[in-house]
Order: sequence, then structure tokens, then C-alpha cells
Amino acid sequence: MRRGTAIGLSLLGATIVVVPLLWNSMSSNQQPARVQSASQEKHYKLNTVHQDMKVTERLLSTDTKQAMHRALSQWPSKDQNHIKLKMDRFREKYPHFVYTSWVNQSAGAHVRSGSIPDASQHDKQATKEQLAGYVHKAENAVTKKQSYRSPEVVLNGKQYVVQGYPSPATNGGIVTVVSQHVIYQVHNHQQRNLRVVPYPPEHKYRVKSVDTNTKKDVKVADGEDNQGTSHYYTDEIVVRFRQQPTEQQLNRMRDDIRATAVKKVGNAYVFQSKWMETERLQQYFASYNPLYVEPHYLYLTNDLKRSDGTPTSLHATPLRDRFGRDNRAPRANNTAEADPNDVLYKPYQWNLPLIKTNNGWSLTKGREDVIVAVVDTGVDLKHSDLKDKLLPGYNAIDRNAKPQDDVGHGTHVAGIIGASVNNEEGIAGMTWYNKILPVKVLDSSGSGTSYSVAEGIIWATDNGAKVINLSLGNYVDGALLHDAVRYAHERDVVLIAATGNDNTSQPGYPAAYPEVFAVSATDSNTAKASYSNYGNYVDVVAPGTSIASSYTNNQYAALSGTSMASPHVSALAALIRSVNPGLKNTEVYDIMRQTVNDLGTKGKDSYYGYGQIDVERALHLATQSTHSLSLYPQNVQRELKRTAVEFDR
Repeated sequence: MRRGTAIGLSLLGATIVVVPLLWNSMSSNQQPARVQSASQEKHYKLNTVHQDMKVTERLLSTDTKQAMHRALSQWPSKDQNHIKLKMDRFREKYPHFVYTSWVNQSAGAHVRSGSIPDASQHDKQATKEQLAGYVHKAENAVTKKQSYRSPEVVLNGKQYVVQGYPSPATNGGIVTVVSQHVIYQVHNHQQRNLRVVPYPPEHKYRVKSVDTNTKKDVKVADGEDNQGTSHYYTDEIVVRFRQQPTEQQLNRMRDDIRATAVKKVGNAYVFQSKWMETERLQQYFASYNPLYVEPHYLYLTNDLKRSDGTPTSLHATPLRDRFGRDNRAPRANNTAEADPNDVLYKPYQWNLPLIKTNNGWSLTKGREDVIVAVVDTGVDLKHSDLKDKLLPGYNAIDRNAKPQDDVGHGTHVAGIIGASVNNEEGIAGMTWYNKILPVKVLDSSGSGTSYSVAEGIIWATDNGAKVINLSLGNYVDGALLHDAVRYAHERDVVLIAATGNDNTSQPGYPAAYPEVFAVSATDSNTAKASYSNYGNYVDVVAPGTSIASSYTNNQYAALSGTSMASPHVSALAALIRSVNPGLKNTEVYDIMRQTVNDLGTKGKDSYYGYGQIDVERALHLATQSTHSLSLYPQNVQRELKRTAVEFDR
């Protein structure tokens, strides 16, 4: 019985665990892992933080330059009121452009929007006058048809840079003060996800940290203490009764435990007590002979920021796939769509050509009615690369609020799946037309409860999702979350989940549930990513290292993790269901397993699953028939496995 034997609690965070892999079973081009001391691992993590900030800075610079050139081409008017209106709209679209000026020396025009940031009384390193001086230099430069970039200036702990670009049509140009705060957002996000600092903070969530194996309480004083620990609320319990309790019975329970809150999701309840802790709550509700009673677990994002800081090669290590075909050799009718014109595509999106996404677009670019739910931290609802693809979503953290992303994780995931393509800005998503359903189940710290995640899955299922991406997890086989997963699976939803970033074979959930398709990560050379979890439950792998995608406040960032690998597979599932809507979820799973590029040892293995996804092959197979006989044995085997698990419960 899985739940009876696998009740581990450690979070699927971004810690790089110091457990060596069994490399003797891998291909010869893989290098053995080195055991790292705590100090070595901390040094590696801090270096990763630094490198991630650098690559995000380059993304910001490229996108900023493109935005300013686009503005110059759209502001030729001599009407200063018209220019001012355009500048205000420009800054509304790009809020990190905190101040903008437009200079036309020939017309004697000088229009400004926004304000130069001021320094606090305690900021001795820089002043507003210093920034203003750089602005003046930039304005002089553009009137001489010269570009300008100032040194970086730090005011009140925030970094700014002044940039100026001359106009080809006038004797002047555009000058802007750009906030580089996104770099520090990545830094802070990275500190949490790499467990350089304790995460999540126990004082905020009233959570208990326990050792995964011993279940003993652990004091988390620094980042290293996060390893091998899990979290759950100390004053809450999840219960599913055999029969729904009456209102009279519920009132008695409320009184007995002095309940401060009672919530219901599906057929289960979450009780919060004013005076009982989890252990006593478990004892109390056990007397009702429930189907299950368990702690209220926390789930976290499965991302890990970039570890090398440089753009990577577009070319994978040549290997023969599981069909015996040489990946280097061209195949018949192998036509690919032209590269999209999105500005960050060619320099940064090595991941899409690697899995033959362009070739797949010749078969389908997706369908609007095949909806992909991103169950995550929400999505930046105003992001110019996403807003046209978003449906009205749901916020399980605050039902009265929109599912706005306040972390960046969900926005990054959504961009991989469906950022607008061929719009001459930002990145290209894998799907052109599939709509995205944003479902916020993780809060501003990137963590959420089994209740919120379960509620999000059920809501997405009831509101038309054909595919659900779950770039989140925990190491506990929680019954409440499994109930929600089964609910979606029984309604023919494709569920894709990230395995986690602890370099461990310990099963992570929801990825390890039999109804869910589990995804681990590779790098640009198709090698297993150093941080990626592995194990016999892994279905496939996908690119997960240094993935450029959308980020909050209409910006972009490069992140790494199985969280980034998972949406590649969710996008592929959406394309499969677009080209052949009659396929069942289990048939979609099997198509993706059968059409991989086999990596590592021949056949399925613990590090790559069946192999790395191939968009073109998967879509070719999906077009063959609605119910392919070649998938019948796999479907039967899958259903038998799921039935066996149900019986064990």
C-alpha cells in the first residue's frame, strides 16, 4: 500500500542533495557526480545565484533595447501632447521604465514621463542628482546620433541604469531610467529555492519541520537545515470521512477542537484548531474511523535558477533514439516552420529547436478550445506576451482576488507553454493558439497547502482544462491531493507534473501518482540536469536548464528546474490534443512515451524515463488514428496499475 509506506514529508525544493548517483548505469558521456561538503554546496549555490542574476541582466538589456527601438519607430510626431500620451502608455506597459524623456532638438521638443527616483536620507552612495546627470549626458548623446548607457546606480537598495538611443527620423531620441529590480527579484527567489535561507519561514506559516525519514522535529536555522525536511501546519488536520458528517456532528467537532476555521474541498475537510496541534487532532479524528486523516502539507515550486549563466548550444549530443534512428540524419518530409520573429527566440530559446518544436508546428500550432491550466503562483495578467492567451482564472489563496502572479514562477511556466508567437517581442511559446487558464494555488512565498492545490485542480477540471501543469510538489503521498488528481484524471484531464530538484530518487508528489505524467529535466546537451530528481516513476525528460521565459511586470528571466521542464511536456500534450481531440488522456501519455529520443541506457531507465520528448514525432503519431491499436497494450497496463493502487487503498 503506497500511502502506508511512503509518508515522507520533504519538500520538492531546489536543494542540490549531496547523494551520489549510480552513474555506472548511464551512458559513457555522463560524468560521475561528486559528493560535496556543506561548505562546497553552499559555495556552489551562491555562485549559481550570481550567475542567474547575470543572465537575467542580459535578457533585460536585450528586451529593453528592443522596446526602445520600437518606441522610436512609433513616435515620429511633432505633437508633444501626442508624444506624451504615447510615453505614458509605454511606461504603463513597461513599469520598469521609471522615467522616460523624448528629445527632438530640431523641433525644440522635450517631453518627459515619470520621475527620476530619489534617494533616502541614509543613502550615501548615490543621489538623485547623480542619476539626473546621467540622464543629461544621455540626452546630449542622442542629439549627436550616439547611443548611451550609464554605469549602474544603486538608490535605496535598488539598481538603475540610464540608457539612450538616437532616433533615425529626428535630431534626438529616447532616454530612459530603467529599474533593474528584476535581477534582485531573481536573487531573492533563488535564495529561497536553493535553500540558501530557511524556507518556508516557520513563524509565518505556523508550520512544523520534520525529518523525512525519522519524522522527528527539526530546527531550521539556515539554508543547509532545509535538506531532508518537510513542512505541515501545526494546528490543522485534513480528514475524509466515510460518510459526510451532519451539521450537528460538524458543530460538535468544531466545539471539541475549538475550531477557528473549517474548509471543505471535494469530499474532504480541513480543520484548524485554536488549541490542538496536529498529533492531538489526528488522535481525535481517528475515533470517527475516517477514510484518512493526515497533516495539512505544504507544496512548493520546483524551480532552480540557472547554474552556468551563459547562453547554451542549440545542438544536442547525437544519439540514436529508441526506434534506432540517428538523430543527426534528416527524415522524410521533415519540414520545419521558419524561426519566429520574437526577439529573444534566437539568442536564448535553444530548448525549442532541441525538441523539434518548429517541425511540429508544420502539423499543428494548437487550438483555442484545448485549454491548459497552469496551477501555480498565478500569471502576470497584464504581460504583453501572455494577456491575449489568458482566460479568466481562479485564486484559491484569495477567492476575491484575481490570479495575479506575485512570485514570477507561474508566469515563467505559462510563457513556456503559450507566450504569443511572431509578435516581434519577448519569447515564443510552444503553442500558438491554446488558451491558458491561470489558477493561483501558491502564495507570495511560492508555497501553498494541499487544500489550495487540490481546490485548484478540481476548479481547473470543472472549468474546461484539458491539460493541467503542476510545477510543484512535496515528498508525501497525501490522500487529499490524490483525491483531486483522481477527480481530474477520471474526467479525462492530462496531468503533467515536475519531479523535483533534489537529485534524489525519492518519489515526489503529485508527479509519482499513477494518474500523473512525471517529468524530469535535461540540459542543452541532453544530459540529466544535475539538480533533477530521478527514479522509476519518471515518464520522460524535457529541457529544464536556463530556460528563457516571461516574468512578472512584463519582463523576462532565465530559470532552471524541473518546473521549467514540465510545461514543455504540458505544451506537447496540448498540441497532441489539438491535432487529435479524440484521444484519451492515457493515449496522450502513451504517445509521448513512444515518440521520445531514447537517452541513457537503452529503453526506460531511472534517469531519463523513456527519453526526451520529440514534438514532431509525437504529433505524427497522434495524427494516425483516434484510437491507435499500437497503444492498446500500454493503455491496458496503465489501467491495471491504477486499479491495483485503488484496490490497495
